[in-house]
This record gives sequence, C-alpha cells and structure tokens, in this order.
Amino acid sequence: MTEPDAQRSNIKDFLTSRRARLRPEEVGLPAGNRRRVPGLRREEVAVLAGVSPEWYARLEKGNIAGVSEDVLTAVASALQLNEEERIYLFELAHTAKGSARKPARRKKAGPIAEPVQWFLDSATLSAGFARNGRLDVVASNELGRALHAPMFNSATTVANGYANFARFHFLDPAAKDFFLDWEGGAAATAALLRAEAGREPNDKALHDLIGELSTLSEDFRTLWATHNIRFTHEGTKRIQHPVVGRLDLAYRSFDITQVPRASHEMSIYVAQPGSPSEEGLKMLSSWALTTSTEPTAKA
Repeated sequence: MTEPDAQRSNIKDFLTSRRARLRPEEVGLPAGNRRRVPGLRREEVAVLAGVSPEWYARLEKGNIAGVSEDVLTAVASALQLNEEERIYLFELAHTAKGSARKPARRKKAGPIAEPVQWFLDSATLSAGFARNGRLDVVASNELGRALHAPMFNSATTVANGYANFARFHFLDPAAKDFFLDWEGGAAATAALLRAEAGREPNDKALHDLIGELSTLSEDFRTLWATHNIRFTHEGTKRIQHPVVGRLDLAYRSFDITQVPRASHEMSIYVAQPGSPSEEGLKMLSSWALTTSTEPTAKA
C-alpha cells in the first residue's frame, strides 16, 4: 500500500472512530430509539459541519482530494476533536493528498548530541532519558537506567539491541508488575505510536515495530484499533521497583530541538521533596553506583 493509500485508510478509520464515540445528546440532537450504529450517523456529522452528506461520506471513505482546510476544520469541530486530534487529522490529510504543503519532515533520528548526554548525567537526583518517536531509548543517565532496570535487562531489549518502551510494555510480562497503572501506560504508549505513524508514514522501522506488536500482543491490537492519539506524555508514574519498592514520580517531557524539527524527546522523572519516593530515588542512586546497567545502543 502506498503512503497516500495508507493515509486515506487511516483517515477513514480515524473519522469513523471519532464519530462512533459521540452521542447525539452531546451535540444537541435527539437520541431516538432506532440507531443501528454507535454514535452519530454520517448525515448528522455532515449537518453539524455544514457540508452535504455526500461530501462527508466521501471524506470518511478517505477521498480527501479537493477537501479544503476550512472543511477539515468544520469536520473537526463537528466531531469535537481536541487539539492533538485536529493536528493528527490535518497531518493525515496532507500526506494523503501528496501535497507539497504537508508539514516539514523531521530530521531522521541520529545520535544524541554530547551536551544532551552531559545534561542528563548532571541530573543526579532525577531519572532522565531521551527517546525517539518509535519510543527507543537513545540516551539515559545512571538513575534513569537504574529506574528502568527491568526494561534495560528485558529480553525485548537484549534481542533488539536497545530498550524500547512499547516492546517492554506489551511483550514482557514483567511490565505488568513494574507499572502499577499498566493499563493507562499501555493506552498512552499505543496513542504515542499512532501519532508518530501519522507524522512519519514512511518510517520502515516504525512500521516494523507496529507490525511486531500487532502480531504478538492482543492488548496492543485492541488499543491500536481505537485510533486514539497522543503527542505529549507527562503526569505521574507509579512504579513497583524490584530493588526499592514503590515509587510515585512526577515526569515531564521536552522536545530536543534540532533543525528542521525535533526528532527526540527528553523525559525527566522526579519525586516530591521529602517524600518516601525521594528517599527511594536516593537509595536507587546508591544502588546504581554498585550495579552495571549499560546504556542502550543509540539509534
């Protein structure tokens, strides 16, 4: 399947899934008693977007040619898409059209610049790592490797030469013991990969990863079919670490700026000052000094 064809299929599945999640009463329409499909009907979305039912039906089938940005904006509003979903829809549409106006491609992921590694290494009480869009860990500090020791030591890492959050999450049973909110993390992981697939439809390594996960993990297949997307990953992570026990950590992610666009993201995990989790991180830092958890290969 060519890139435009694949994106047209993604548009169809994405719009259908967004339509199915909306209830008529949420958009001011009567619910009725004889609905054969979940959510809104196509003609109802067309009315809300101010386009003809035939025009919307073509769009939902992935026939994007001739559709203006104004129409896409109206459809996004009718379907109550959030900001990330709007961006994702426009990226899919630009690629499906083969348009010269599609968003600028990001630089292919290369080695992390040395100063980035120096920054990570300087953060001795914060667990830090950098990843690419495929969720490969391409750099980490000592505490970051110690925090994620089950992932770095996982057979999914040993077999592939680098740690990958998606492979660990879905293919290693130990992940369900390590991540206390495994279900929430799994949903976020699949959504991050879905967003990356919309941005980088020609990334063969990404396609191979998605194919591997789809083949080997029913949980991933189920989440992938929801077409949920996510661009950012931050909040609270609850971990049951095999060495220091439970850790409740706040984390935020930041783009590592490169020209023309960022291709890596840095994440920093910290504990609330004075909390048991901060004491746990200090213990983990001491443990890391006596344990060799080698950095992952760079990708």
